[in-house]
Amino acid sequence: MAKKSNWNDDYWLLVVQLYLRKPVGLKPLYSKVMIDLCSEIHVSPSEVYSKMEAIDKLQTPRVERLWRTYSGSPTKLRRAVELLRQMKGFGSGGGFFDGVEVNETFERDFRPLPEDEQLTPAMLTLILDLYFRLTPLTMVAETPEVVELSQLMRIEPSKTAEVLGVFQYCDPYLNRQDVIFSQLLGPCEEIWSRYAQWTPVQLAEYADKLKDYFKS
Repeated sequence: MAKKSNWNDDYWLLVVQLYLRKPVGLKPLYSKVMIDLCSEIHVSPSEVYSKMEAIDKLQTPRVERLWRTYSGSPTKLRRAVELLRQMKGFGSGGGFFDGVEVNETFERDFRPLPEDEQLTPAMLTLILDLYFRLTPLTMVAETPEVVELSQLMRIEPSKTAEVLGVFQYCDPYLNRQDVIFSQLLGPCEEIWSRYAQWTPVQLAEYADKLKDYFKS
């Protein structure tokens, strides 16, 4: 069964506007501007990115018409986007999504954890990637890799080290027998389980793309 999509052809205007945002061109899959738009319209980053690629290559007559109409007229495009947002009820609880079931998936990864508002599932994913690059003895706040990742995510190295410590209790190879009392154990177990079948290389490639979100 094909996966249900929330895509609406009106959204082409939003994608064209994002494409034309400086620097003009394709935006990284997990850049903040991309995630912000995807969260607003509840369409996955991969789907929006494919639409942006269509714009980049002028793949269809529809895209060519949009490009001819708006690429050289940012004011006209801005007005069209503002009208679209007003008509569709963007940024409000009503309007376009009334009566529509919104199946949130990727959005949750970029929202603060109920257990710790300093962290998101996306951040736990980056810390898990780091986990497989370190040894237990180096999972401390003073380790350069821990400091570097913490600076990228704008949190204290001690927080990153705390999560690394919790991941040790998720690791079946360490087989930790002592008891840990941490509200982060549940979220860390969920992230560990999500990527349990991934190889370290696959996780590293995904984490590298995910870091784009924190670079802007």
